[in-house]
Amino acid sequence: MPLRRRGFTALAAALLTASGLPRAAGAQVMPSDSATLLMPGPEGGPAALWAARVAAGLARGLPHAIALHPIVLGGPDGVTAANRFATQEAGDGRMLLVMPGHAAHARLIGESRARYAMEGWLPLCVSWQGAVLAGRGPLPAPNPARPLRIALPGPEAPETSVLLALDLAGYSATPVFGLHAFAAEQALGRGEVDAIVIATPSPLRHAARIGVTPWRELDTPGRRDAPSLSAMSELIGQARPAHLAAAQAGFAALRLRAALVLPALTSADMVSVWRRAALRWQEDEAKESPDSTAPALVGAEARTAVSALFPSPEGVLAYREWLLKRLSWQAG
Repeated sequence: MPLRRRGFTALAAALLTASGLPRAAGAQVMPSDSATLLMPGPEGGPAALWAARVAAGLARGLPHAIALHPIVLGGPDGVTAANRFATQEAGDGRMLLVMPGHAAHARLIGESRARYAMEGWLPLCVSWQGAVLAGRGPLPAPNPARPLRIALPGPEAPETSVLLALDLAGYSATPVFGLHAFAAEQALGRGEVDAIVIATPSPLRHAARIGVTPWRELDTPGRRDAPSLSAMSELIGQARPAHLAAAQAGFAALRLRAALVLPALTSADMVSVWRRAALRWQEDEAKESPDSTAPALVGAEARTAVSALFPSPEGVLAYREWLLKRLSWQAG
């Protein structure tokens, strides 16, 4: 359904205000004065808030005013919106999608509702948060007699890829499900779990605020945001490439707050226009506080980050088989 709240009329208005901007030399002119932006619900939720910021930034980078028509579909996992996008995508640059990491993870784990192939979608703007495994004191050595209890939301959550990584690293680990974010932090404080996953724009600062020790960064191929911290991939060591890629695909889904994407068939000229506009959004985001704003990625950085969401077929199979064997869980 279209957005109705007064605060989110900016999604359409922000791009309209670009008409007074001077046209950049050599800039391509958009063939239409309107475009559609599909996004996950709920109305007024995180996806809509993020889309409003993106729209304002893009407005200042486009060669002329574009009326952006936002449409909210489905829930926050983004599956419904992605399904609609997959059925309507064209190459004219007039359809865009806000895709959260959960939409990619639903596809990874074999969720039957996820009826889309997103590997070819073109990322324009990517909000990429940090993620670490943390606990009280230093990371203990593997000890089969004392399994590491890790707080997780559920088997279907991207955080569960950390359990796969610990398995690959030789740790005896026990998941404690039903704990997400603040609930996990409280459980750690009460001594009910030994480890939590922190996924925020600035996880090291957050860990310091709540008095826990970051153990490992949940890194993805070609992307490190906490170089002062050891990477989880180093802990995994000699794991089979398919299993390592599976774990890192889960890390990527956890770290992707949202991506603004174009269809795979979008013409090169239209991709160029939108990517130039994305640079202005990136400039705007760089002015915000790092505590509240995730790293803003465009261009090659955005493509590298998002590519981790799509492991090889062997990696996808490895993750689904592990979920079934380890947790007796299979997507519906």
